[in-house]
Amino acid sequence: MMELEVLKGRPTDCTDRLPKEVRTYDLLDELEIEYERTDHRDNPATTMEMCNEIDAVLGITICKNLFLCNRQKTDFYLLAMPGDKPFKTKDLSAQLGIARLSFATEDFMEEFLDITPGSVSVLGLMNDTENRVRLLVDEEILDMEYFGCHPCINTSSMRLKTADLLQKFLPAVHHEYTVVKLPRYGEES
Repeated sequence: MMELEVLKGRPTDCTDRLPKEVRTYDLLDELEIEYERTDHRDNPATTMEMCNEIDAVLGITICKNLFLCNRQKTDFYLLAMPGDKPFKTKDLSAQLGIARLSFATEDFMEEFLDITPGSVSVLGLMNDTENRVRLLVDEEILDMEYFGCHPCINTSSMRLKTADLLQKFLPAVHHEYTVVKLPRYGEES
């Protein structure tokens, strides 16, 4: 069990934070997007158990962010979906009219989003200045008041209003989003 505390806004001291994390806070502050975060620097969010603890502290369901590509590795996608929802590539491939989707490699993730595996976040789109990555948002996200994600590193987690993400952040980083519908496969409510 981690000791987690909810903090409002950026860390007071960023001297030992990675530049990409600090750039994330800088941009959110510049856009006047309010956010709360929790640090878990000794426990990167690498397991569902850790994510569940973080979710409980922030009062949200952290979104699953998957970095995908087509077979030719010419088209790249960042899928944001509820973290508790199962993902099957065939459901998304059919909606996009693509024969086959797969997970993109770490090299592309770092090149386009300046993010490493385990830290994939929609906030990484701020680093995609050439718009190589297309954002796909599961329709359930649109009904969520808060969006949970990492500030481009999985040693911190944050929540911000979904409306701020869609209406302030994405326009500021010159990205649009495509709504997709992924099934839950008869899960009981």
